[in-house]
Amino acid sequence: MKRILYRPLITEKNTAIQELHNQYSFEVSKDANKIEIAKAVEKKFNVRVVDVKTLIHKGKKKSQLTKRGRFEGYRADRKKAIVSLHKDDKIDLLGTAEL
Repeated sequence: MKRILYRPLITEKNTAIQELHNQYSFEVSKDANKIEIAKAVEKKFNVRVVDVKTLIHKGKKKSQLTKRGRFEGYRADRKKAIVSLHKDDKIDLLGTAEL
């Protein structure tokens, strides 16, 4: 069984999207499709998924100068999924739910 969800992406922009549109962002496996992502979120967080949007961030070119010369390489490509939930559902990513 492959791992689909890697981690939630928590930034200022994503937090604003959560509050306004009830959408959550996750870093996901590059070979996962929208159906698999929706099922994984529904199973893990016990919520109803309405829509999934995906995008791929290409890795940046990085170089480093050392005594032995210049080394060049690329950061890894990453896939991001933006998941829209039903209006009555919420995900508590920070664990700040009231007891």
